[in-house]
Amino acid sequence: MKTDYVIELENVWKTYTMGENKVHALQGLNLKVKRGEFLAVVGPSGSGKSTAMNMIGVLDRPTKGTIKLDGKDITQYSESELAQIRGKKIGFIFQKFNLINTMSAKENVMLPLVFQDVPPAVREKKAKELLTLVDLQERMDHKPSELSGGQQQRVAIARALAVDPEVILADEPTGNLDSKTGGTVMDFLKKLHEEQSKTIIMVTHDNELTSFAQRVETLQDGKVKQ
Repeated sequence: MKTDYVIELENVWKTYTMGENKVHALQGLNLKVKRGEFLAVVGPSGSGKSTAMNMIGVLDRPTKGTIKLDGKDITQYSESELAQIRGKKIGFIFQKFNLINTMSAKENVMLPLVFQDVPPAVREKKAKELLTLVDLQERMDHKPSELSGGQQQRVAIARALAVDPEVILADEPTGNLDSKTGGTVMDFLKKLHEEQSKTIIMVTHDNELTSFAQRVETLQDGKVKQ
């Protein structure tokens, strides 16, 4: 039975030990994300945005607190179980694109499907469809170094969509782009939300981007600002 919430963070703390000091990156973060919602998480540098993104994307474990995915507590899952969840449930879009420079655009998009044991012919067909979706059908065989920043980010979006994830997690998706190209990327994310009912969680310091979201939460000192 699916709950209304796809992700729930309950009293999540993340503490890092640095020498003799303890740094509390998250201090009792409570955050619930509804299925099909477009949420923007904002806040100044040091507010805990990046750490929160790692928790939402199950890239890291909390020091204490609970993380639920589809109502199931995944805090005690093994690393291999978490990797499976990430591979099937969540698509990541990073500020620095994180494309593999030795691979073509098509090969970069196919890569997540390799880890899901999808047959080669199916991988290639899917990659071509997704690159056409982001209007890069003419650039499929180009390597990242042969693409503009905006084109690389669109390859990254296509890669994020490869496993048809329910959740898209975008970390500063326009951070390395000019305003016009950034606008194009944001329009595409909005389209994914509206036409494919994707849950989109965007972490950003750019308050102008919040107009694309349905809900905005501000982090301060490792928790949601009241």
